[in-house]
Amino acid sequence: MGFLGKIFTWWDGATIGTHLWTARKGEHIGTDAQGNKYYRSRKTGEGQRERRWVIYDGANDASRVPAEWHGWLHGSFDDVPESFLPAPKIWEVDFTPNATGTPDAYRPAGALERGGRRAKADGDYEAWSPEG
Repeated sequence: MGFLGKIFTWWDGATIGTHLWTARKGEHIGTDAQGNKYYRSRKTGEGQRERRWVIYDGANDASRVPAEWHGWLHGSFDDVPESFLPAPKIWEVDFTPNATGTPDAYRPAGALERGGRRAKADGDYEAWSPEG
């Protein structure tokens, strides 16, 4: 995305204002497996809470933040999440973002995007009627 795109858009990465704020006030804390970068404010005033934020690597979609970083962003704990995560299990799959509203979304048989036709009901279906 070009320079003008960064000035006027917020949905892919971050705007110029966010990058300037991050350069002036931010301290890079870590990066997750998807390339999202996490920051916190360098110093806070007396009685102020520490600000924490993420700059996405790609589309701005909160479902792309893994659970351990979500907890850090909301102040559930202070340490970097990787410092106390258990080792991954062999049966665990990699994180995938929410696909709702994208071409990769699940569309069952009968969905309008798949032609709107579904298989006929078998003999186990009986329509309700008020007389019955």
